[in-house]
Amino acid sequence: MSHYDDLETRDEAARGDALATGLPAAIARARTAPALARLLRDVDPATVTDRAALARLPVIRKAELSAAQQRQPPFGGFTTRLASEFDHVFQSPGPIYEPGRREGDWWRLGRFLHASGVGRGDIVHNCFGYHLTPAGMMFESGARAVDAAVLPAGVGQTELQVRAAVDIGTTCYAGTPDFLKVILDRADQMNETLSFTRAVVGGGALFPSLRQLYADRGIVTRQCYATADLGNIAYESEALEGMIVEEGVIVEIVRPGTGDPVPDGEVGEVVVTTLNPDYPLVRFATGDLSAVLPGISPCGRTNMRITGWMGRADQTTKIKGMFVRPEQVAALVARHPEIARARVIADRQGEMDVMTVQLETAAAGGDYDATIMDTLKLRGQVELMAPGSLPNDGRVIEDRRSYD
Repeated sequence: MSHYDDLETRDEAARGDALATGLPAAIARARTAPALARLLRDVDPATVTDRAALARLPVIRKAELSAAQQRQPPFGGFTTRLASEFDHVFQSPGPIYEPGRREGDWWRLGRFLHASGVGRGDIVHNCFGYHLTPAGMMFESGARAVDAAVLPAGVGQTELQVRAAVDIGTTCYAGTPDFLKVILDRADQMNETLSFTRAVVGGGALFPSLRQLYADRGIVTRQCYATADLGNIAYESEALEGMIVEEGVIVEIVRPGTGDPVPDGEVGEVVVTTLNPDYPLVRFATGDLSAVLPGISPCGRTNMRITGWMGRADQTTKIKGMFVRPEQVAALVARHPEIARARVIADRQGEMDVMTVQLETAAAGGDYDATIMDTLKLRGQVELMAPGSLPNDGRVIEDRRSYD
């Protein structure tokens, strides 16, 4: 399959050169948004020329974006345009407001659809929502980018969906992974045969059994990782080895509760910087867990790969009536250079909460009680663990209590 453009196959040197010029320009543009001007007021854009420099900038979390939008609706000062200068304003649960534009492939879904084999001659049966939330328009924009036609189907009304799919001959399903099965089952009940040969999905996990079920019906299914705030972040190709990072974003994997990048292969939180000049989010924490997949995809696309969605990074847990947050665990580790990683475990003994703090360290011993009390505000049992013994799952707080 041909590639979408030459950006996908750049070598490491070309990517570095593009970052050295594109990143300072993106930071400079971001500083024209009022909220980002405040957050980045001490940053000289000319010095942010690589990932190491980017990693020194503050992380923006969704809670901060939501709070800013409440103070200054609708976008909290994070856009470089007025609300009236966008083509669309969307509302996601929260509520969180997102902008949108018709110009170009604003959310960058076209690259994913092309990698999925969708293009001219296809009619996309778009089952993402068009009401308030942006997903429907995101995939419609991607379809336009690859010259495919669109049936704006939305969600629900499965009998009408089947009737339209049969009459129109839609060839590609777009929507959440499980809703396709609902449509297929209804088509079977109606004794109708659909023309779907491709499915492009997102917004939920594509389980292997579901992918195989669709494959058994002649439907090739690919998934992307996209959000309403950031647009497309990563996508599958025919290689089916992890997900390839979209060319219009910079992805970092950081230790939960911090902005510190973790080594390749270690699970951490996905942090994204967009190069979108209208909505230039810088180091925006998604709250999702993933890991860098080493090497280059066999499909020939050379950008970073991630393993896909591996859970949520927000592991805030209440223990003994007190909230323990990932950033508190990170502060504990930061106080002791000999500690590589830490994990807080909440459990129950004798109808009472207990907390165990596992510390991964090569040190033979140490007194950590005072630091634990100072950072976590609770007393707990300390377990010293050998280096590399804690699970590589991105969790820094584990709740073992049963709520059944």
